[in-house]
Amino acid sequence: MSELIRSEIFSLDEYTLQRYPHRIKLNQNENPFELPQDIKAEILERLGAISWSRYPAFIPQRQIDAVAQYAGWVPDGTLLGNGSNDLLQLIFMSVLERNQTVVISQPTFTLYKILARGLAADVVEILMTPDFQFDVDGIIAAARRTEARLVVICSPNNPTGTLMPETDVVRIIEETEGLVVLDEAYVHFAPGSLCHLLMRYDRLIILQTFSKAMGAAGLRFGYALAPVDLAHQLNKIKLPYSVNIFTLVAAEVLLEHWNHLEGWIDTLIRERERVKAGLQKLPQCKVYPSSANFLLFESLRRKPAEVFDLLLKKGILIRNVSSYPMLGRGLRVSTGTPEENTAFLNAIREAL
Repeated sequence: MSELIRSEIFSLDEYTLQRYPHRIKLNQNENPFELPQDIKAEILERLGAISWSRYPAFIPQRQIDAVAQYAGWVPDGTLLGNGSNDLLQLIFMSVLERNQTVVISQPTFTLYKILARGLAADVVEILMTPDFQFDVDGIIAAARRTEARLVVICSPNNPTGTLMPETDVVRIIEETEGLVVLDEAYVHFAPGSLCHLLMRYDRLIILQTFSKAMGAAGLRFGYALAPVDLAHQLNKIKLPYSVNIFTLVAAEVLLEHWNHLEGWIDTLIRERERVKAGLQKLPQCKVYPSSANFLLFESLRRKPAEVFDLLLKKGILIRNVSSYPMLGRGLRVSTGTPEENTAFLNAIREAL
């Protein structure tokens, strides 16, 4: 059997996440606030009124229109996916061939590298600066040197929380020749999206998701915003019916009620800054600024694995990111509810 699997697959590290028993979950950058029961009931009522034995609409135009209006882009340039990871895979498959190059910054979301290597593409990794800012000159130089087909930027970046300024994104687009993918999974916690750049550049794709600020990670719903001609080409190999009827209905209802729910975001930003201030008071800790719903911090005395285990003994699950490039002492904590954040701050003082 093994000889039938492409050799590139064998060399890949699996994207995985170990499960741990816990009472407070702060390891996956989720929105900790649950959808109100009345909204859940409305979703279930609508779902009960439609046929489950039939496929979803081949083109779910109503949901596409709603997402496009919410995101500030045109419906013909809006693609829906089973999470934004689904659309990442679509983009990589559409652009990359064997021995072609994708440029990424490091440390960043590990799936980019896995997808590229799985397609036998070359991955050029540009390390961030020591204070975890993007090395824009390095990214541009690498893309030009290798004639990169794809440059992927996660902004705000996971796991550092770094936001790339618009002027730097523009530089990368204008000074390179490949497709630029801007992954804005955490953009709701930052000053704003750069989707207006889609009107100026035909080599830009922006990804967003309902899994973070929107409180719907379990729905697996994401979308890509792209120039219309580019979206048309991507649609040619996009899997049909990749978003199920439950997710389509739930996403539509969530958008209809978003003006009643978006207060989550202000609360989480305030809580992120409160946790950051608490960590800054600890001499054995270094915490970094973040434009996302999580914080990267370094344990200056104990090893990250020790801190992780001590917190877990108190039922608090965070993320040990010390295996990432440059993050040998790194840990990442998602922003939880005020009560969860207080519990974390009380426990981290002892754990560090």
